[in-house]
Amino acid sequence: MLNIIHQDKHIIVLNKPAGISVLVEGWNQNAPYLRQILEKKFGKIWVVHRLDKVTSGVIIFARSPEAHRHLNTQFEKREIDKIYHAVVEDTPEWNEYTTKHSLHPNVGRKHRTVVDKHRGKRSITELKMLKRYQDHAKIEAKPKTGRTHQIRVHLSALHFPIVADILYGAEKSDLITRPALHAYQITFVHPINKKELSFTAPYPEDFENLLAQLAQ
Repeated sequence: MLNIIHQDKHIIVLNKPAGISVLVEGWNQNAPYLRQILEKKFGKIWVVHRLDKVTSGVIIFARSPEAHRHLNTQFEKREIDKIYHAVVEDTPEWNEYTTKHSLHPNVGRKHRTVVDKHRGKRSITELKMLKRYQDHAKIEAKPKTGRTHQIRVHLSALHFPIVADILYGAEKSDLITRPALHAYQITFVHPINKKELSFTAPYPEDFENLLAQLAQ
């Protein structure tokens, strides 16, 4: 389960599998979660940022309060670059697009994030076309803000929901069993030695299989 991309005395960079939460789930406290698994192996771990349970890909954890503090500051100042890859329903005509829908989280019984220009917070995602298929497309998404479900909601608001993302308007899919969203790359400054680092997480098997089926 622990697909470690990089580790040193200060940080761990992991390729998170889909289907596991970063922190304990309030409604299912017996389910294993990433911080718990890491702490059994490495000792005390600090969570720097999160990925949705259903999302796979690259994620950073800190191994000391100092590393945690420096990484948090980079996130707060939006100095960390993140690239996600998503497969969406339909095929956008644009090759590049920046969406700025304001987002308001935790709405209703399903705790969805919604577009709300009055109550929502300013949210920006830069989108780029990577590949068109007959009825789908692979999109690069660069979130410039860090709202809950930001990429999922922004793509849905543009009428290109992520494949299998039922919560945000996608049809049920036989191609993949979870939203086709993968945290592909992250670039940041090491919290201690101050060197710029960039790590890429290979696609998991279900994402690769989806792309192979669409290419047929």
